[in-house]
Amino acid sequence: MNITIAQISPKLSPDNILKHLEIIENFKDKSDVILFPELSLNGYLMMDLVFEDSFELSDLELLKEASTDIDILVGLALKEDYKIYNTGIYFSSGEILHIHKKNILPNYGMFEEAKFFFKGNEIDSYKSKFGNSVTLICEDLWNSQVISRVVDLNPNIIYVIANSPVRGFNKSAKLSIETKWEALLKSLTILSGAYVVFINRVGFEDGIGFWGKSKIISPNAEIKIEAKSFEEDFLTFELEDFLLSREKYFLRG
Repeated sequence: MNITIAQISPKLSPDNILKHLEIIENFKDKSDVILFPELSLNGYLMMDLVFEDSFELSDLELLKEASTDIDILVGLALKEDYKIYNTGIYFSSGEILHIHKKNILPNYGMFEEAKFFFKGNEIDSYKSKFGNSVTLICEDLWNSQVISRVVDLNPNIIYVIANSPVRGFNKSAKLSIETKWEALLKSLTILSGAYVVFINRVGFEDGIGFWGKSKIISPNAEIKIEAKSFEEDFLTFELEDFLLSREKYFLRG
């Protein structure tokens, strides 16, 4: 299974879909799955633009068509029944295979997601061509109940799409938020016995910077490949065989 991380810098516009289609075209013959960050179709700090720039499922036909050649995971503001959700959608074989609505909406400091989005209330797995999969969106992972639910689902691969802003440096000159994210992601691999694929964006919006460093982490918490900091980057990596349930059990020992 060849998997491609598209660590991009979206702009505040639904026109991001054109950039997605161009990137997908470039990788469709090189990879089996291509992954984009949280809200990759819209940009993050949408504020009141969320009402006019959100997508309905009927707006995504071009992505459905593109998924006949390669599986695709994108982030977007999705409008359903006059409610708008921070959403990840997985496309495969010309269809929508799975929709995940962000469960945990941060509403502190620079974050105001609960003002503009409704929250989802389900964490479910889905069967792709590459095994049992789970999608999480950023703050979802910072919740112990969500982690417990994911472990119970026994996935082979967990996709974590994010828009994580720059916050703080520690003594090693590494971003403190990056250190925390890495600890969470590695813990998730050990607890679940799954590969964890983290897709974070880069770029700036209204003075807020996003740090990137997307990565793939193996079930034994080893970083297999890692993207650049603060720059758009595209990485393709071949995942090895997934662990069987008994192998996941012995991994913790």
